[in-house]
Amino acid sequence: MKRNLRLATGLIIAAYVIPHLINHALGLISLDAMEAMRRGMVLVWGTPVAGVLLFGSLLLHFILALEALYRRSHLRMARWQVLQLVFGILVPPLIMTHAIGTRVASELLGMEVTYEYVLAAIWWSGPWMVLKQAALVVVVWIHAAIGLHFWLRLKDWYPRALPVLYPLAVLLPVLALFGFFRVLADVAVAASDRQWLREVFAERRAAPPEIDAILKGIEPVLLTVMVTSLALVLVARLVRHAYRTRHGAYRLSYPPNRVLAAPLGQTVLETLRAARIGHASVCGGKGRCTTCRVRVGGGLEDLPPPSGVEIEALRRIHASPEVRLACQLAPRHDLAVVPLLPPDATARDGKRPGGVEGKERHVTALFVDLRGSTALGERKMPYDVVFILNQFFAEMAAALQATGGHYSTFTGDGLMALYGLDGPPEDGCKAALAGAAEMMRRLRRLNESLATELADPLRVGIGIHTGLAIVGTMGPPGAPHVSALGDTINVAARLESETKRFEVPMIISQDVARLAAVDVTNLAHHEVTIRGRAGAPIGIYCVEGPEAAGDRSE
Repeated sequence: MKRNLRLATGLIIAAYVIPHLINHALGLISLDAMEAMRRGMVLVWGTPVAGVLLFGSLLLHFILALEALYRRSHLRMARWQVLQLVFGILVPPLIMTHAIGTRVASELLGMEVTYEYVLAAIWWSGPWMVLKQAALVVVVWIHAAIGLHFWLRLKDWYPRALPVLYPLAVLLPVLALFGFFRVLADVAVAASDRQWLREVFAERRAAPPEIDAILKGIEPVLLTVMVTSLALVLVARLVRHAYRTRHGAYRLSYPPNRVLAAPLGQTVLETLRAARIGHASVCGGKGRCTTCRVRVGGGLEDLPPPSGVEIEALRRIHASPEVRLACQLAPRHDLAVVPLLPPDATARDGKRPGGVEGKERHVTALFVDLRGSTALGERKMPYDVVFILNQFFAEMAAALQATGGHYSTFTGDGLMALYGLDGPPEDGCKAALAGAAEMMRRLRRLNESLATELADPLRVGIGIHTGLAIVGTMGPPGAPHVSALGDTINVAARLESETKRFEVPMIISQDVARLAAVDVTNLAHHEVTIRGRAGAPIGIYCVEGPEAAGDRSE
């Protein structure tokens, strides 16, 4: 709720600031152009409801900023966070004079506060007020721009829009300042006429003494409240630190061999930052981006379950139970974690599982390879080879789709498929045999359709093995895919290679035959040693045609 409130109040303030700066930029045209847009903005923001919404958002945004400052276990943070925090604290003292002299004066005196009046008041107050207003434009806009950028960069469309938005974000405050100084110069010339000044300030000077006293007394009170609130937050942080230090700490194990001590209540991300260990956190620890995710090893059973924003974020990436967000995880017992994304991970990386994120499960792996592809390339033009290979892979992919197989890896002239991702091992083995049979049937039809194009029909070798493997989303951040690795996968690949030695189209392991209940009475049985694999030879069956293996299942 706090995150959503901070975002909502920030967006309301930005919705006011952006057109306000555009209004300033119209000063490059004329004061009349600025005044015309101001009258239009008053129709929207001049209502009592809009006033409560705007000033309520400013107050709530400041309170939430103080709460976030208190929550931080330490003040070591990214440069952009420091800049946003400092500029956010500077906004209230910079904006108070302007807000009191415009909106508050308008409400108490019932006067219309025009651009002519505001600019004349700024000029009359001297160079310090001019610099203060210019600084207000820069500080407010940088604070807003940082917040908008780090919110929007989690959106899919934002990187494409950035080449347009970035120059606009730079130009807007620059044009606003140029417009402000241009009309201020015109006002300075007009102010040489004392009669003009008296007419501009007539309503303000006619204010009753008690109203004038209120207007002059509001700013010191507000500044005192703001400074006091900030001081109380800093003192509360010191008190909390002393309390946590007295009431215990936890130890955090982090690869390769770091062991960190941290007070109870401090999040994993804060602990890593305090130790100056690089760890990804695109959103700054707000639980939006998931780039700070870690895999919990030792100590998982002592952790409370995720809640709130962490549940929502983990659900988006379909995370397994041992994956948690470092920015939300505040252990009360010793813990061991492993980062799942590199320290320089981007917002795009946070939308998908990073690195090798998976778990051990039983799968059936099928490797299929096109025989004689090199010779095919020597006899055919490149375009013809591409056409034939595209036809071949289209048929193989269709066979996988028809039998519930999952395409995993493309190897140039072959592919790897996984079966049994959602079901018992027996079903996965049977589905893999059915997939191999469907591949052979589709290959036969493809050879018939390409008979005039091919000197020899296309042939394949298929290897199938089943067992435990690490299954999950893996690969580079730009092209992740669900795949598997481990001994089972290596054996299946070797069995596909063994089809060349035994001169058969398919070899299945003894485990596949057993789980699929294949009748192996008439199948040739061998014991083979898998190259590069330690251990005893494995039993295999040579199958002259996958249809035969499929028909023999009981």
